[in-house]
Amino acid sequence: MRLLFVCTGNICRSPVAERLTLARASGALAGSPELGSVEVVSAGVQAVAGAPMDRHSARALESLGGDPGGFGSQRLTAELAESADLVLTMTRKHREAVLSLAPRGLRRTFTLAEAADLAALADLSGLNLSPMDGRAREFGLRLDAARARRQTSPADDIADPMGQRSAVHTEVAARIERALRPLADVLFTSVRSRLAVPLLA
Repeated sequence: MRLLFVCTGNICRSPVAERLTLARASGALAGSPELGSVEVVSAGVQAVAGAPMDRHSARALESLGGDPGGFGSQRLTAELAESADLVLTMTRKHREAVLSLAPRGLRRTFTLAEAADLAALADLSGLNLSPMDGRAREFGLRLDAARARRQTSPADDIADPMGQRSAVHTEVAARIERALRPLADVLFTSVRSRLAVPLLA
């Protein structure tokens, strides 16, 4: 399972999403070999390689249980976009940038806010019992099928907190965390625990 988050500079929004997702996966799949099949990365359409997270975003991330340690930014490439099973962007313009690099990725590329809304509209039956290695791609197909039931709007964009006061970074991180919840609930349910059968005495 390869998940990719995209923003502009890859130092505020997408790294917050990346590290929060890793924290959710680690918590939900603790002790399961399924965790080893989860890869979460982020990139920026205008990123300078190797930059650390913005300090305000890093602090907001830590307050939500994520770890900013060791992060280094990277620029979005066609290879990253094409190899991801699910691409979640911070704005509609970022989604367009991803699709310009990977035009065949429409059915697995969404804004984060859009994906969270579509998760409530999509038919997700049985998805949390599907194998981990194909679940994110199938999730994307289910979300895409629900697109006809929802209009895109400016509300799909998560604003850039770069250069803003610390409180803005906190608000943005909280919005990202809320949007990730319904997605993580589907993506990181362990098949092993769901299928476990108690031993008879």
